[in-house]
Amino acid sequence: MERGRGIDTHHLEFFCKMSVPGSYQAAAGPSSVPTAPPSYEETVAVNSYFPMPPAPAPGPTTGLVTGPDGKGMNPPAYYTQPVPVPNANAIAVQTVYVQQPISFFDRPIQMCCPSCNKMIVTQLSYNAGALTWLSCGSLCLLGCIAGCCFIPFCVDALQDVDHYCPNCKALLGTYKRL
Repeated sequence: MERGRGIDTHHLEFFCKMSVPGSYQAAAGPSSVPTAPPSYEETVAVNSYFPMPPAPAPGPTTGLVTGPDGKGMNPPAYYTQPVPVPNANAIAVQTVYVQQPISFFDRPIQMCCPSCNKMIVTQLSYNAGALTWLSCGSLCLLGCIAGCCFIPFCVDALQDVDHYCPNCKALLGTYKRL
C-alpha cells in the first residue's frame, strides 16, 4: 500500500464488492479504477433494507378506497385521543387527615373507627381492674368476709371500661379507673 494516496486498489475493490449493488458496481480486476465515488445511499445501504413507500399520486384525495368488488367505499374512521404529555413541574398533592387523640371515659363516645373507617358509637365492656381488687381487699380487711367483699365485682363504677366498635368488634381503647 502506498502511503499518502489513501486506499490502494486492492482495498477499493474489496470495498466495492461488499457494498450494496446499485448504479455503481466496480469491475473485477486490479486495473479498474472508479471514475465517480458511490452515492451515500449505495455506500451505507440505506434504502436496500427499508424501501421507501411509493409516493402518492398527485391530485385531489377524496378518501375513497376501492373495495373487493371494485366499487368505491369510504375507509373506516379512526379516532385517536391525544396522549397526555407528562409535566416535569407537576406536584403531587396528598391530603392526610390526622385524627386527634381520643380520651376514653366510662361512657360511650362517638368516633370514627380506625379499623372499618365508619362513624360509630362505642360499645362498653366492664372488666375487673386495680380499683376493683383494692376495693375487694379493703372490704375483706374491714370484716366483710362472708361474701360481701365480692360486691365491687358487680359494680360497674369500680371496674375498668373497654371500648369496642359495634361493626367490626375491634378494641378501640380502655379507660382504667386507677
